[in-house]
Amino acid sequence: MHHTIFDTPVVNTLLRVVSRATLRLTGWTIEGSLPAHAAKSVLIAAPHTSNWDLPYTLMLAFSLRLRVYWMGKQSLFRAPFGGVMRWLGGIPVNREQSSNLVASSAQAMRAAKGPMQLVVPPDGFYFIAQEAGVPIVLAFVDYGRKVGGLGPVFEPTGDLERDMADIKAFYAPIKGKNAYQFET
Repeated sequence: MHHTIFDTPVVNTLLRVVSRATLRLTGWTIEGSLPAHAAKSVLIAAPHTSNWDLPYTLMLAFSLRLRVYWMGKQSLFRAPFGGVMRWLGGIPVNREQSSNLVASSAQAMRAAKGPMQLVVPPDGFYFIAQEAGVPIVLAFVDYGRKVGGLGPVFEPTGDLERDMADIKAFYAPIKGKNAYQFET
């Protein structure tokens, strides 16, 4: 995977302080932590209802000392911001082109040296985690309570219907910035 802001010690430390202060000053609290066995994991980006989700997710990632990569629509990576988006951990995804995103994401996770958390939108997280052999972390940004962080670690069982019911139950009370319904 490419070099990101999360690999830059001085900047990362500075942004952790700024992120924690910004969240605190705006009334947000942080919940959870990443267990050691989930150092390589897929984080669900849910509910994803607003462009504000990215800055909040990045502030939470700095605050929780994560090393995240996140998937974003390809248009976010056009000039002049493409390099910055990649440095922030972004991976461009062309939603219009059929590709083997699951296999390539899973391979990148298996090949990554050291911790790596891949933030994935609700439509692809399960199969990437299952193929990579990594747990799913139920990450969230709850605008209703002004709380963000990491929920439980979820190990896919292979029973997609039952697993999705359990995951949806966790996200049911969480409010996105805009109206949202968790879909697979």
